Amino acid sequence: MYKFIYFKLLKWRIVGEFPKELKKYVVIAAPHTHWHDFPMGLLLRSITKTRINFVAKKELFVWPLGWYLRRVGGYSIDRTEGQNKVEAYAELFKKTDEFRLNIAPEGTRKKVDKWKTGFYYIAKAANVPIVMVAFDFGKKQHKISAPFYPTEDKEADFNFMYSFFDGVVGKVPEYS
Repeated sequence: MYKFIYFKLLKWRIVGEFPKELKKYVVIAAPHTHWHDFPMGLLLRSITKTRINFVAKKELFVWPLGWYLRRVGGYSIDRTEGQNKVEAYAELFKKTDEFRLNIAPEGTRKKVDKWKTGFYYIAKAANVPIVMVAFDFGKKQHKISAPFYPTEDKEADFNFMYSFFDGVVGKVPEYS
């Protein structure tokens, strides 16, 4: 049914594939411009049979929403001030045998001039690669990159990642 909705009704396609051999990595999905990104992401991971996790503030994990969020791969995290969030996220990778953490690098659904850097430092702290996923509503496609291992040159790494998303149009084009 997921394939019928995705390919036939919505007329989307997938370019690339998630690395099957890797059990742990950070997924950055961009541009994140609308709440529609969440169900589109759920469709993508259902079709590709790839379990992808996400983290949300602990306040969301109350009944009945909490049950649903856990069921679809959600983990709660304490986001109060003074927490080392990078280490907390990296710890999730250490505690699990299989963990693919999805993060919107913009940190919001609005237009930004540059991404937040937390996902990058999480990947480095957990010693895992980054897989980029473009949510291109203009071409009706999800484009998935090969795994990318962050180097010691943050500027070059971000330029490389930004280039993957060149020309990608989000659900709300002016926020892309």
